[in-house]
Amino acid sequence: MLKRLKKYADEFKTFAMRGNVIDMAVGIIIGAAFGKIVDSLVKDIIMPPLGWILGKVDFSKLYFVLPDYNGKWVHYPSLDAAQAAGAVTINYGVFINTLISFVIVSFAVFLLIKMINKLRADKKTDDAAAALATKECPYCFTTIDARATKCPNCTSTL
Repeated sequence: MLKRLKKYADEFKTFAMRGNVIDMAVGIIIGAAFGKIVDSLVKDIIMPPLGWILGKVDFSKLYFVLPDYNGKWVHYPSLDAAQAAGAVTINYGVFINTLISFVIVSFAVFLLIKMINKLRADKKTDDAAAALATKECPYCFTTIDARATKCPNCTSTL
């Protein structure tokens, strides 16, 4: 039993110390922090002016109250009052904020992936250009400059 537990612990240690697992953990931590920044951007920077333009609307306070258990519709002056009274509310304003946050995060991820793909494409182009700039000597099979007329290794005429 103790040997099996030690084996699992060793396997977990090997798994956890692999580079890609650590990279993933760092990515998750940075992603969570980025999500908080985007949430603040939406709540504190984007939505207040948008609400002001639309007539002093605070999106986080937009809600719809469902009827109580007796089927009666009750009006509450605010979302806080409805929640304090135990009413069932549909908070569609919060959903709008979350939707805008999602769009911003998705767009940021799109731009990041696009940049990474461009860097990869540039590297492939550089590798392809290097491959075209060289050739293989048919006699000694070493890689030489494509413009060479004589192999510098085996001195064969190409």
